[in-house]
Amino acid sequence: QVKLVESGGGWVQTGGSLRLSCAASGWDFSGHWIGWFRQVPGNERQFLATINWNTGDTYYTVSPEDRFAITRDINKNTVWLQRNNLSPEDTAVYYCAAGRNAYSDYASGYAYWGQGTQVIVSS
Repeated sequence: QVKLVESGGGWVQTGGSLRLSCAASGWDFSGHWIGWFRQVPGNERQFLATINWNTGDTYYTVSPEDRFAITRDINKNTVWLQRNNLSPEDTAVYYCAAGRNAYSDYASGYAYWGQGTQVIVSS
């Protein structure tokens, strides 16, 4: 059974840093891409970044102001999402997801999802 568990959310002060973890288990993720999305109430899930489990190849959202850094450690079965200099506009629920579609920036391109972790950015 595929299981993706996000952690690392919570309250972050404006200007602070964020490092979220996605622990993957229950499946052979070879050939998969692990993506990160975020969502605020009333909006669709917004793509942030994705990484190939095997090669580490990455693809990011085209919006520079939404640029995050995605990394992975296959020995730890974990993918991280990091960003510095957060603003209140980064407040959202952050999700990781797994799928076989390469470079997918659509939520429909991912078959498996975690439950999400809430991030609140304020001063």
